[in-house]
Amino acid sequence: MVTPAVKHTIVKKRTATFKRHQSDRFKRVGASWRKPKGIDSPIRRRFKGQAPMPKIGYGSAKKTRHLLPNGFLKFTVSNVKELELLLMHNRTYAAEVAHNVSAKKRVEILERAAQLNVKVINAGARLRSQE
Repeated sequence: MVTPAVKHTIVKKRTATFKRHQSDRFKRVGASWRKPKGIDSPIRRRFKGQAPMPKIGYGSAKKTRHLLPNGFLKFTVSNVKELELLLMHNRTYAAEVAHNVSAKKRVEILERAAQLNVKVINAGARLRSQE
């Protein structure tokens, strides 16, 4: 079992999602964030007691940005040749087999990953036991 070279503790400044203003009042207004542009909007003007707007200060620490909970960074792989790139970086990156890879090619990728000692995040996807 391959382990990450360095295991950082991931600290999120904010885990709640930013909801779009008045998305709770109207069904036609979706919840995904849109910046308020109205001239009188109290949210745009950042009044006290209003919902917060996303800003750069909520960003994650550079050391832990894009880090998975297991300590690896994700690298999407579509074929065996792309997997070879992780040979020297198997303690930093974990492979994720792309969604459009067939079951037959997945088996080849998983076999090569075991030889290279590369962790595959979705190793169990599209695998059936042989009968």
